[in-house]
Amino acid sequence: MIGARLERTPLGRAALATRNRWRLFALSVLLGAATVLAAVGLLTASGYLISRAAQRPEILSLTVAIVGVRFFGISRALLRYGERLSSHDLAFRTLTDLRGRFFQRLIPLVPAGVDGSRRADLMSRFVGDVDRLQDLYLRALSPPLVAMFCSAICVALASIILPVAGLVLALMLLLGGVVAPALTRWSARTAGRRQAKARGQLAGDLHEIAVGGAEIAVAGREEDWLDRTRTDDRQLVALQRRDAMSGGLAEGLGTMLAVGAAVAVTAASIPAVSSGELNGVMLAALALLAMGSFEAITPLSQAAAVIDATDEAAERIEEVTERPVPVADAGKVRPIPAGGPIRLEGVDFSYPGGDGKVLDRANLEIRPGEAVALMGPSGIGKSTLAELLVRFRDVDEGRITLGGTDIRELDQDQLREAVRLAPQDAYLFNTTIAENVKLGRPEADRERLVEALAEAGLEDWINSLPDGIDSLVGEDGSRVSGGQRQRIAAARVFLSRARFLIFDEPTAHLDPESAASLERCLTGRRDQGCGILVITHTISDPEAFDRILELRDGTFREAH
Repeated sequence: MIGARLERTPLGRAALATRNRWRLFALSVLLGAATVLAAVGLLTASGYLISRAAQRPEILSLTVAIVGVRFFGISRALLRYGERLSSHDLAFRTLTDLRGRFFQRLIPLVPAGVDGSRRADLMSRFVGDVDRLQDLYLRALSPPLVAMFCSAICVALASIILPVAGLVLALMLLLGGVVAPALTRWSARTAGRRQAKARGQLAGDLHEIAVGGAEIAVAGREEDWLDRTRTDDRQLVALQRRDAMSGGLAEGLGTMLAVGAAVAVTAASIPAVSSGELNGVMLAALALLAMGSFEAITPLSQAAAVIDATDEAAERIEEVTERPVPVADAGKVRPIPAGGPIRLEGVDFSYPGGDGKVLDRANLEIRPGEAVALMGPSGIGKSTLAELLVRFRDVDEGRITLGGTDIRELDQDQLREAVRLAPQDAYLFNTTIAENVKLGRPEADRERLVEALAEAGLEDWINSLPDGIDSLVGEDGSRVSGGQRQRIAAARVFLSRARFLIFDEPTAHLDPESAASLERCLTGRRDQGCGILVITHTISDPEAFDRILELRDGTFREAH
């Protein structure tokens, strides 16, 4: 029943996703409760010891109290260390689980499932929101359990000493455990949710500045963008200040209630001392017991704020992870055919909300050992064709086959091993040339890497570099030219064992001579039996291709 209720909320589903960590959670709660009780024991024993020592009794009569103070003092430090160790171990393991789960859910969505999403916003969810969810166990669920257990023990102990003191302490603990957290949550419910959106907006604008800084500077719009980020920052700071103020008020109220509990318990106990019902040395012990018990109550204010912050984070994460997967494997996956062409058979495709069809009853065949060029203006659907061939998207009507088998019946990973795509803006990671090329085949040895780079026409350039293939390319290939970037992307595809290679706009921004040279490199693989499709605006060397097609009105036609 509890599991069914948790399934109804994003935060509950996040908690259930990491329920395999319940042993660590139980250990951290147990150690947390033991730590608080050790602190209460230390204060109570100290109060008794000081009061009893003031009566100047025989030293032997203080032995038990002295040993108790030492025991609770040492055990509190050891238990606190154990509690911090176990709780942070839980937090980091939970973080690993959640981040891995988020990434696993994100992969099938790319690219069609994240159309329209800002990269920085996705990164904010992947990093910031997932980081907040690690607080779910440590700062949201653990404190209430510790508070309930420790409060019950403290009230029971106070009641054994003096029933009226236990009643007063119970009322003060109830007040402290409800009023301060309620005040914090009331503020967090509004400010916390707005903070998450403000952080995402600021992250998005900063990402735009980092990526498009040169264009912004050339256009003379630096001040406009700086004003925009200042506005985002002021909004975020204002929300954080409001949140901090309410949190401070709640903590201050908690401290006042702790002192008030000590005063109230003392006031309730004085008549018992006067009547002889209670030994006077227990008065200080009861007062310090009441004050110490609030160590379990104080974290509840923070827990109330964390609950709403983690709830908002879980909602933002689920907004991405629960999107429908644009392409899904069939129930029964068939093996990749050993050979044969790749075909489009009566394919229709249009974007949701788009104007008209991108492909309209389109037919196309690319045979092994054949190099085909596809031309057409921007926005006509050439890149869409590439995404359909590797099944980043599914066709609306008709089918695409590989060796006669509908690609929707094939395993997606195996399909993309057989049909490789070098996208128009291939991303280069901030590492070496070798590591970037090895993405095409991670197990490839150094000799094969050099061969792939030579096949892409980079041999002379690589030999001129002091570090050769171990040279760094910089952030997103900032240290290489446009032509070198395209050839590195081509080498990445050449390194694979794919039977069909698709290159999307590989000669963009290149001069005619460089473009013709690259085209010859790309189509050279047909001699090894690979089918080649080069998507481009213009062709610099028509002799490099067996066929040249145009995409017009949603269909493929021979170019003239």
